Amino acid sequence: MNKAELFEQIKEKESFLCVGLDTDIQKIPRFLLDTGDAIFAFNKEIIDATHDLAVAYKPNLAFYESLGVNGWNSLEKTVNYIRYNYPNIFIIADAKRGDIGNTSSLYARAFFDSMDFDALTVAPYMGEDSVKPFLSYVGKWVILLALTSNKGADDFQYMSRDGERLFERVLKTSRQWGDEENMMYVVGATRAEMLSDIRKIIPNHFLLVPGVGAQGGSLEEVAKYGMNKECGLLVNSSRQIIYAGSDRDFAAKARQAALQLQNEMASLLQKML
Repeated sequence: MNKAELFEQIKEKESFLCVGLDTDIQKIPRFLLDTGDAIFAFNKEIIDATHDLAVAYKPNLAFYESLGVNGWNSLEKTVNYIRYNYPNIFIIADAKRGDIGNTSSLYARAFFDSMDFDALTVAPYMGEDSVKPFLSYVGKWVILLALTSNKGADDFQYMSRDGERLFERVLKTSRQWGDEENMMYVVGATRAEMLSDIRKIIPNHFLLVPGVGAQGGSLEEVAKYGMNKECGLLVNSSRQIIYAGSDRDFAAKARQAALQLQNEMASLLQKML
């Protein structure tokens, strides 16, 4: 999916919602444990309930890797289900990979060839040669970690040298590796005021913004500081949506939570675009 197609989905659905499929076997409704593949059964219900409200889904790989082979099977079935039933949905592998070039090449093959994700989160710390293999796939996206929302972000990301903070250096350097058609950036919603500084460096790139909802980020502030003329935002919500309910009506409750966010997004889009 290219940038124009993604923007078309945003306009059509009046939404820039990304639903995080952080599916924890210990948190899903107990009755699903009898289905044979509880993780996939849960994901399928969430997807069916929210597909018209979301433009993207983002499985967090840790929740699947923790279950070994069974978790990988559930993940593959989830991606295939979205591809077959809702082919216009953007699918992000939240894997935070990044290693020397030949290793990154194999990670890229795993997520873009074998699993057919649209995008992959990548850590920039090892530099250009660790990111380039992911950018060699036409039609696929790298989502580079820029400014995260966790408390530990203060340890390194705000370090300053000659008036330039580390996350700003990451943005300025990495924008030479790809372009706005194949690179996005992760920017945490709890740092929404930083989005205005980030937009000075990368005005036209899409930003993946976690942290709205359960982590306390403000959707209105994210839109105020981060939205551009093509929206330029994918705002992720995970726990607030997928765990909105814990009984047999969990999918209906998830839809209600997603619909509330989508309504807010529709209003913001009308005001700002």
